Amino acid sequence: MPELNLPIRRNTAILALTLGVNSVVLQLVAAVASLTFVLVTGVRGLLGLGPAIFLVSAGLTALPAGRLMDRRGRVPVLAVGYALASLGCVVTALATHTRSIPAVVVGFVMIGAATGVSQLIRTAAGDMYPAARRARGISYVLVGSVFGAILGPTVFQPLFANRKVAADSLTVPWLVAAGISVLACVVIQFVRPDPKWIGEQIGAHAGEDQTGKAAPLREIVRRPGVLPAMLASFSAQAIMVSVMNLAGYVVVEQHHHAQDKIFPIISAHVFGMYVLVLVVGALVDRVGRTASLVAGLVTIAISTLTLDWFSGVAMTAVLLFGLGLGWNVAYVAAAAQMADRTRVFERGRLFGFNDLIGQLLGAAFALLGGLALETLGVISLAVGAAVLAIAPAAWIVAREPAPEPLGEAG
Repeated sequence: MPELNLPIRRNTAILALTLGVNSVVLQLVAAVASLTFVLVTGVRGLLGLGPAIFLVSAGLTALPAGRLMDRRGRVPVLAVGYALASLGCVVTALATHTRSIPAVVVGFVMIGAATGVSQLIRTAAGDMYPAARRARGISYVLVGSVFGAILGPTVFQPLFANRKVAADSLTVPWLVAAGISVLACVVIQFVRPDPKWIGEQIGAHAGEDQTGKAAPLREIVRRPGVLPAMLASFSAQAIMVSVMNLAGYVVVEQHHHAQDKIFPIISAHVFGMYVLVLVVGALVDRVGRTASLVAGLVTIAISTLTLDWFSGVAMTAVLLFGLGLGWNVAYVAAAAQMADRTRVFERGRLFGFNDLIGQLLGAAFALLGGLALETLGVISLAVGAAVLAIAPAAWIVAREPAPEPLGEAG
């Protein structure tokens, strides 16, 4: 709304840059979390426990962080999250150097909590755009992660090249990630005014009441269109985080590739998540939320089901690109739909609750997937992920189409 003269473009660009910087850290987490946990603890049968720890921490943090965002604004909460990520990476680096099991658990808990906060950046993106352009607005912020997909391998791959697979070889990469998290904490401070305030101004300009009381979560979830969006989001997020966090172990231990080959594969996955996000955002606004949710879940199912058919680095990268693309479509559509059905002062709590369930499911799937990998091989992970994607897609198709967007009116 240019007549309001709000710095939406400037804030969008800074949020995108912040997300890009933070995605570099998340690539390291995705690539070596399972490996770090196994090398420090020496327990291969529980390789999914490492990712499960920070996924549970992320989920348990998301709900209170979302509520705090609704009260205090988006930027202060995000800044604390990035600071916590830096501290968690330092503790994890210490764990790899000393082989301390308590330290690696504490470090993973802190990184997970920080991840739960940082993913709520899409709440800020949704605040600054009206319903008709909201998916595109969210996509403008998410495109910053394309920068992170390029920077991640540039930073980390040289640190792993020609290094033996050992715990102490991970110390420096985790310290580098700590420094990058500090940079994200600094960049987010330049987002002014707070996106929550901008959302309130846009709502007031449209004649909406900004003084009402937030509805209880149980009432928000019952609004038409919210539950399908949440189910799709749960599935897409759980599959994405669990498969991505187990991919490093699959590549090194199951397919017997060198440790530094993890990063091109994870980079391809991150490219899939974000490189087409501008096209995806426009498409979701054009074709509708429901069709996009189903298309994203079907793409995820196809990509994960074929993981057992190929063991080469190139094809694994292609399949993880497809997983990322499917997640992108489902994630943007779900985020836009949930933002459409909430007012500014309700949005954080719904996104936080959604992330709580999604991360807990991701933790459970990572833990079960890790056990299945050791006993049944990659096929168990591939089939389980495909079923988890197809089931909600079929349920959504069987339902009546979701209603037109509610927008800010609630």
